[in-house]
Amino acid sequence: MMDMKMAALLFAALLVPGLLAKEDLQGRYPIGLQVYDSVNNSPNLTYTTNMAYRGILLGAMRNLQKTNSNFKFTYHETNDYGPYLESINGVAGEDAKQTYWELLVRLVNGTVIRPDVGIGCYIPEANQMVIFKYTTWTKTSV
Repeated sequence: MMDMKMAALLFAALLVPGLLAKEDLQGRYPIGLQVYDSVNNSPNLTYTTNMAYRGILLGAMRNLQKTNSNFKFTYHETNDYGPYLESINGVAGEDAKQTYWELLVRLVNGTVIRPDVGIGCYIPEANQMVIFKYTTWTKTSV
């Protein structure tokens, strides 16, 4: 009898608009995004946003772009690697200048890491600082 009541309550909850949305709001947590330009020596910019539990970085970036007109970014999809970050706030990586946006993360304990995935797969944890570092690369010969 208890199983039938639980199933009926669950079904009713699915019919009530907004009930699941409240649950989603409770599962959100803050992260920081820092834009650091090591090439042009522009001032660092820091933003905060809230994201869904186990959400991807790209989703947090999209949410921030919707709510903060001072944060803009572009990316393109690649077949092999997924989303590739092209520009932030109008500054784009360029092959001719050997520049790109490096993804780094400052963990809650202060350690800075380079994730082995990009913006489409990285899942930030609460209170982490995601760092977008505009930097240069050097060509290597094989």
